Amino acid sequence: MKEIIVQLFMAFSCSLGFAIVFGVRVGLMIPASLGATLSWAVYLIGIHYEKGIFISCLAGAAMAALYAEIQARVWKAPATLFLVPALIPLIPGSTLYYTMSGVVGRNWEMASDYGSRTLQYALAIAAGISLVWAVTSMIFYIVKKGNE
Repeated sequence: MKEIIVQLFMAFSCSLGFAIVFGVRVGLMIPASLGATLSWAVYLIGIHYEKGIFISCLAGAAMAALYAEIQARVWKAPATLFLVPALIPLIPGSTLYYTMSGVVGRNWEMASDYGSRTLQYALAIAAGISLVWAVTSMIFYIVKKGNE
């Protein structure tokens, strides 16, 4: 339990650092960083129950995109301001590093193994975001047509 709390705190603090670097308004930094904590919590729950990278990362990215859409409406700001910091913990930095290390060292087995994981992370993040954006676009379209 202690390890999970540390991971969630680090997800928040690292996302806060990226929010500062990206120039997110001061008033939006905390809400943007909370999205990272939420998306990482969903990812950890998925890893605990699913034991797989793709579904867990897809769920975390979908939560980040959903959180960003909701916060964009609440704060009347672009969703990207909330989405980018919320996705920071899900970025596969270590697997990408080991993929490139395997390629440079001509260790093709290692490069293939880590490259596969990196690709799974990237596809899951893209699919999670796309899924939420498609559903929210359909909902807004239906609501708009119902109001006409």
